Amino acid sequence: MPRRGAGVRLLKILVGMFVFNEGEKFRTLLDDPAWKSLDCDLLVLDDGSSDGAAALCAERGVRVLSNERNMGVGYSIRRFLDEARAGGYEAVVIMAGNGKMPPSDIPAFLDKLAAGCDYVQGSRFLHGFRSPNLPLGRLLAIRLGTAFFNLFLANHYTDLSCGFRAYRIAPLFEDGRIDIRQDWLDRYELEYYIHFKFDRLGYRVAEAPCHMRYPKSGKNYTKIKPFVGWWSMLRPWFYLILGLKK
Repeated sequence: MPRRGAGVRLLKILVGMFVFNEGEKFRTLLDDPAWKSLDCDLLVLDDGSSDGAAALCAERGVRVLSNERNMGVGYSIRRFLDEARAGGYEAVVIMAGNGKMPPSDIPAFLDKLAAGCDYVQGSRFLHGFRSPNLPLGRLLAIRLGTAFFNLFLANHYTDLSCGFRAYRIAPLFEDGRIDIRQDWLDRYELEYYIHFKFDRLGYRVAEAPCHMRYPKSGKNYTKIKPFVGWWSMLRPWFYLILGLKK
């Protein structure tokens, strides 16, 4: 693998896990033994949880930043990126704390970064279908949404709604054409804004295979609200394509 090959410089990488009232799912994820074998640091972003997430991190010796109230994932990602930059990290991996994304998949993202990629998008559909119990409605929405997004991108992607992602830090702060400080990017918008910018500005982008573990019941697998959440993901594309935002 590239990251472990001779002559490849290892990057200083921070993993950001984002959590909001995930309860036992978050506890199980923190206790996953795969963390012990990873060459990266972990920082939890608690977006105003009321279920003791911050206290659990303290018990496990995991560093945590907590928002006083629920501010949205985009706001939390900005805060995380600021912390990563201040800590001298060169790249970050972003994942949800709801138990759907296993840390054992992180090395695939690290390998892509070490090979020179600036942005790595996780995909449930590379190298075979790897998302057991994925609800049919969710599958159709992912496929349709990805097909729509691909109409406006330079590259072709298999899965653009997966929240498992990795970025190099420098472009997000040093490229004047990318402005992550805009106040309309506080929720799901920021992730899709970054993807659009990295792709359209010619940065090196790739996909990495990952699992997405869904509950067998098919219930409570996402906090994305119908219509409101969907618009939050779609509007960066409309704004940027139409030139309404920068």
